[in-house]
Amino acid sequence: MRKENCCIKKTYREEKTKQNLIHRINRISGQMRGVKKMIEDDSYCKDVLVQLSAIENSVRSLSNQLLENHLYSCITRDLKDGKLETIDEVVDLFKKFNRG
Repeated sequence: MRKENCCIKKTYREEKTKQNLIHRINRISGQMRGVKKMIEDDSYCKDVLVQLSAIENSVRSLSNQLLENHLYSCITRDLKDGKLETIDEVVDLFKKFNRG
C-alpha cells in the first residue's frame, strides 16, 4: 500500500457503532487518567502495572473490533469491486498486529 493513500479513504460508520467505539475510547482514557493519578499518589508498582495490563487488553480488544469491522465492511466492499490491491492492506495490518 502506498503511503499517499493513508488517511485519504474514509469509513462511514453507523451512529450506534461510532458511539460504541467512542464509549470504549473514553473508558480507556479514564483508565489512563487513573494510572496517572496512581503514579502521582505513589501507588505500589504492582498495582500500577495491573492497571496498565488492563488498559493494554482494552486497547487490544478495541483494535480487534475495528479490524473485524474493517474486514467485513471496507475490505469486503473493495474485493467485490475487484480492488485486489486491498489484500496488501490486509497483509500489512496483520503484520502490524503480530509485532507485539
